[in-house]
Amino acid sequence: MPMPRNPTRAVRIGTITIGGGNAIAVQSMCATHTTDIDATVNQINDLHAAGADVVRIAVDSKRDAEALPEIRSRTEANLVIDLQENYRMSELVAPHVNKLRYNPGHLYHHEREKPWQDKVKYLADVAFRNDCALRVGVNCGSVDPAQAEKFGEDDSISPMLESAFEHCALLDSIGFLRYCVSLKDSDPSKVIEVNRRFAAQRPDVPLHLGVTEAGLPPDGVIKTRVAFEQLISQGIGDTIRVSLTVPNARKREEIEAGRQILADLAAGRTRSVVRFNPQSLNIISCPSCSRVENEAFIDLAQQVKEMTAYAKDYAITIAVMGCRVNGPGETDDADLGLWCAPQHVNLKRGAEELGVFPYDTILDRLKLELDALIERRKS
Repeated sequence: MPMPRNPTRAVRIGTITIGGGNAIAVQSMCATHTTDIDATVNQINDLHAAGADVVRIAVDSKRDAEALPEIRSRTEANLVIDLQENYRMSELVAPHVNKLRYNPGHLYHHEREKPWQDKVKYLADVAFRNDCALRVGVNCGSVDPAQAEKFGEDDSISPMLESAFEHCALLDSIGFLRYCVSLKDSDPSKVIEVNRRFAAQRPDVPLHLGVTEAGLPPDGVIKTRVAFEQLISQGIGDTIRVSLTVPNARKREEIEAGRQILADLAAGRTRSVVRFNPQSLNIISCPSCSRVENEAFIDLAQQVKEMTAYAKDYAITIAVMGCRVNGPGETDDADLGLWCAPQHVNLKRGAEELGVFPYDTILDRLKLELDALIERRKS
């Protein structure tokens, strides 16, 4: 069944092109440590063999960057680098990859005195000189603080949109048009709204779709499917990622889930009757990636899901995050949040820090907090 497509411009990423009427691309991200070259290459090639059009890698240090030439030489996959706080790392990685992804909210963490506009111009220049595309990756949990201050605490969508619009305007003004945008949230309904509103004003800009921290399968696939069905069926979306909390050996499930959703949409097989229920327990957890410092986080996410099953009829959100990059900020909006360090788990109630607990005792403390929260809701 032919689907409508927004008239986005074409953006080349290595051997593929997104937008411009091209097929919707499917992406995933490595969960290995980038410095472990053999493991990273094996995972890239496994994802590529599973049908990944683009594979993302995190680079957080010079040691990560130094591993890239060897990784590049051992794979034909199109690679995108996830830049975090140090935007200048782009100079080291761009010669070996096909796209650079940056988060507007993270540009404030390094060289704080320098205007973000100068940093984006630097990134665009590096991308241009190295034949790379750019992704402006706007995330609900790390939105530009200057934009967040302009809106009320109950409006998380407007700051994301304004951040995306101003970055697009700057890139347009300097003549760098080889970019796409992503606007991600862990709530499918917000993903739908923010991408609809963006596409209404900038139908020319290719969009990367995803529900961030969608969590464990099958729930994570269902949440993502709900968002993708509603957006892609309206012509919105040029590349997708299904973000699942799965062990390294199962990362290809992200590609398989994405391909299945696209195939079902093309055949008219939608599953809109399976809805994400905002009135029930919602467990969000980030996808396993190379920034996870202890893979026990994946087991913990599953244990949290099992332990909290008795609270399924309460509109409570519990977040389980795997690293220091996304953990502190992206648990703030959850009723209860856990972000996992190498040897311990940080427990939060909203933005309030409740303490640090060993992996083998955190579930008991989480249950106490959950029971207390349920009692407050009852009363």
